[in-house]
Amino acid sequence: MYQQQIIGQNAPQNFNPLLNPIEQARTSGNIVEYKPLAIKPKKQKKEFIKILTAEPKSFLGIKYGKKFNLKERCVVCGMHHIWEAGDYLRPPMPLDKVVKGRPLMGTYCPKHSSIFRQLEILDQQMLAEKHGLEYKGFKPRMPKMLKGGPLTNLSKNDIASLTAAGYLIKPPVMRDNRSATNEAIEIVGEINILTDRLNYLMIQAGVKITKPLETEEKEENKEE
Repeated sequence: MYQQQIIGQNAPQNFNPLLNPIEQARTSGNIVEYKPLAIKPKKQKKEFIKILTAEPKSFLGIKYGKKFNLKERCVVCGMHHIWEAGDYLRPPMPLDKVVKGRPLMGTYCPKHSSIFRQLEILDQQMLAEKHGLEYKGFKPRMPKMLKGGPLTNLSKNDIASLTAAGYLIKPPVMRDNRSATNEAIEIVGEINILTDRLNYLMIQAGVKITKPLETEEKEENKEE
């Protein structure tokens, strides 16, 4: 699937028993799941950060800059890799401190991109535990009642479960099946009711309707 090539090296490095797991994970190679040595999530996160930290330059034991901070090269192992736009493993722009810091010019190879995905999943699990939730709670679920097709009747328990899941339930609206004649009769009835109410207000309550200023000005202009 991937053409993994390192400048000056034709094949990924093989397992080296002299390296510890973190150093071995920093070398180039095939995509494998990294199994953290620590048990606690915070310490596991530190392991991932150590693995994904960009390889520094060094001179006489003094570290300065980044060794593989070049376009289309892995900032960790130096592997040359060109990502396609639609690749699901395509990583974001690396940072000099992995989760924070200034952006780098390089990228991650497929191996270290998969390890970066593990770090993202670990962050989501830690966030879920912090708020007292299960990680699988972040995955959207469709209620079982909706899998069987459209619903015509809902009980109180169904409404409660749907609203708890975040669904908004609106009452049904009856379709207007009135004919033109019936609609006209209803409108005339409403006009008669409003007319009777207006007469009551003007005669019994003594309400006087004054003309708006704009109407008076128009009438004055007409007379002139």
